Amino acid sequence: MMFSVQKWKCSWSLVATVASVIVPVSVVHLFLFPVVPSFDYFRAPQVQYKCVPINASVEKVADHVWENIQPGLDLDHRFPSDLHNGVVYHNAPWKAEIGQWLSSCDAIAREVNIVETIGGRRCKADCSGQGVCNHEMGQCRCFHGFSGEECSERVHLSCNYPKTPELPYGRWVVSICPAHCDTTRAMCFCGEGTKYPNRPVAEACGFQMNLPSEPGGPKLTDWSKADLDNIFTTNGSKPGWCNVDPDAAYASKVLFKEECDCKYDGLWGRFCEVPVESVCINQCSGHGHCRGGFCQCYNGWYGTDCSIPSVVSPMGEWPKWLRPAQVDIPSIEHTGSLVNLDAAVKKKRPLIYVYDLPPEFNSLLLEGRHFKFECVNRIYDDRNATLWTDQLYGSQMALYESILASPYRTLNGEEADFFFVPVLDSCIITRADDAPHLSMENHTGLRSSLTLEFYRKAYDHIVEKYAYWNRSAGRDHVWSFSWDEGACYAPKEIWNSMMLVHWGNTNSKHNHSTTAYWADNWDKIPSDRRGNHPCFDPAKDLVLPAWKHPDVTALSAKLWSRPREKRKTLFYFNGNLGPAFTSGRPETTYSMGIRQKLADEFGSTPNKEGKLGKQHAEDVIVTSLRSNNYHEDIANSTFCGVLPGDGWSGRMEDSVLQGCIPVVIQDGIFLPYENVLNYESFAVRIREDEIPNLIKILQGINESEIEFKLANVQKIQQRFLYRNSILLEAERQKTLFGRLEDWAVQFLQQTEDDVFTTFLQVLHYKLHNDPWRRQLAHLKKEYGVPPECLIRTK
Repeated sequence: MMFSVQKWKCSWSLVATVASVIVPVSVVHLFLFPVVPSFDYFRAPQVQYKCVPINASVEKVADHVWENIQPGLDLDHRFPSDLHNGVVYHNAPWKAEIGQWLSSCDAIAREVNIVETIGGRRCKADCSGQGVCNHEMGQCRCFHGFSGEECSERVHLSCNYPKTPELPYGRWVVSICPAHCDTTRAMCFCGEGTKYPNRPVAEACGFQMNLPSEPGGPKLTDWSKADLDNIFTTNGSKPGWCNVDPDAAYASKVLFKEECDCKYDGLWGRFCEVPVESVCINQCSGHGHCRGGFCQCYNGWYGTDCSIPSVVSPMGEWPKWLRPAQVDIPSIEHTGSLVNLDAAVKKKRPLIYVYDLPPEFNSLLLEGRHFKFECVNRIYDDRNATLWTDQLYGSQMALYESILASPYRTLNGEEADFFFVPVLDSCIITRADDAPHLSMENHTGLRSSLTLEFYRKAYDHIVEKYAYWNRSAGRDHVWSFSWDEGACYAPKEIWNSMMLVHWGNTNSKHNHSTTAYWADNWDKIPSDRRGNHPCFDPAKDLVLPAWKHPDVTALSAKLWSRPREKRKTLFYFNGNLGPAFTSGRPETTYSMGIRQKLADEFGSTPNKEGKLGKQHAEDVIVTSLRSNNYHEDIANSTFCGVLPGDGWSGRMEDSVLQGCIPVVIQDGIFLPYENVLNYESFAVRIREDEIPNLIKILQGINESEIEFKLANVQKIQQRFLYRNSILLEAERQKTLFGRLEDWAVQFLQQTEDDVFTTFLQVLHYKLHNDPWRRQLAHLKKEYGVPPECLIRTK
């Protein structure tokens, strides 16, 4: 791609001003290379693609230049499939046509020059110090409790609903507060006049507790009666929570209310006495301060993670995905204000543009969390060392961080192949109704309806503020849905887009909401809001693995590589089995009844009636009892059950990561990568009505087939790890503290393609093989028809 050098249109005094602000230079062109220490050893290897269109014709798609293509290339002979019609690419068995395409393109795809525009627009009043300026659009992104064009308007976010005679603090909500309410975030603290005014008074801490209604039961909170004595008293032997001295309490010299604890992010210790790092997207990329979840960017930087430079940012600090760059010094307006910079950067496709949405869709949801573990995949301890969480929905944050730091990211929407829309539904749902400003009163108590509304508002924003949606009617846009039933909650307006989900229900059999939790049910959402789309379309969407805690023990022991002869258990499933079992979910509709059917046939531990499964066997484990060595148990098994819960469950990830052959029992529901990887090469699918014959089917699989599947499971297991995001965190810890934790050492040793790399490979395939993209390229090339015409002519 060619780009022009703009002419100087200003006085030499202004030229000197620009040069002094940007960097001392003596030529128009600047070649920017890294000037900071490199930590490339943390990076996963970049994907090397081989790119030839499936029909082997010479064509130009989305301005991607092809070289040395051999017309008529017979991919079937060059890249033959295995007995199950899979073609191996980067050690994984893909569906034949995809594997052949990916395997055929390294030599022909080349880098292109992409002109990245570095924003120079300023915001009114510099956002009054209460927000971050988006220098691309000249718009403020305001912190919690502030709004308006200049972030100068205060927003009162109450902790409590209106009081009534019976409920002086209003009806229960997570943010309910009898002490001091920080109305910028709707969070409860001790407040002035106490010894520790910034100590949280979270939820039940501030209210009286009643004794259990039955022996051994939990205490009950009386939300109508504040427990002011246990919060504010200065009694020497039992001071109120807000006056407890940590040293005295740790030494057991004083008593305190046990229901009070440290739930808010950014604080550590039993008494919240240690300030620590809060969790932000990419921890603000080293160019900002994380204020409770919202990145407060340093001057000249912006974006959700402060990763986007403006014209006043030091170019030596630009992110790696903008370096090395050839930069044009810009012209200057008659006002003398700085304008945009054009920087040419060599990149490979697919190129992803990430919308910098208003913070209500991401940063504000992180900043106001009432529980530090909500919707994030890590927190920080008293050393500011990373503690990874078991938050299953943490994959959404991991993927978002990887995209933002990726060399495939672009600021040039005209050149972008895909557009990522970062709405954090994992935060929306976990925070639904946890403060009055996130009320579900207008959604009849349905979190699914509230979530849909957030996505529709994001759609309204990008359609109003950007020109990119209409060029494809949203087909090149990518949305992430992490919750139990995924894109079932998607508004009808965005259904043309690609959906990244964990729940691949095509609705071919289960054509209704499958969750047993009423607040997430989507059946009652009107069709004028949701439309009548399925939850998943394998022709355009992708199921991604769920987040799994980086398990150092399992990785170091290489449980995934355990050989066949050491896998003594034929079939294994450990999980909730429904109402027939102690502590089982009470709903008969849980798991669509599939787990219950499995337990009826093969249950290996007694149910409430003391009964085992009708076909229980010594080498078949189907139990609801929590295992002390869950990963070991899976690694000792040949086949492992993959059954749904409230929508998706993490059993596929558990199986693959410990090297066990997945046995999928959920009709019409796609599992991670199932529409792109060749599942017959490493998994077994059993119809729901075949459950009584499960063991006979598994016993009928010959030994060579078992060895073949086990070998392929081992080859794909790293594609179920979010290694890229984890190594980004390892790099941050290394840079800030010089530490290399055990988990970082283990993940540095993983060298195969991970979740993010697999995602990029799928995007690359889609880029050159989606029919609508080829039609777009053909119309642009042959007839000069603008992209907008494509939609009308289809």
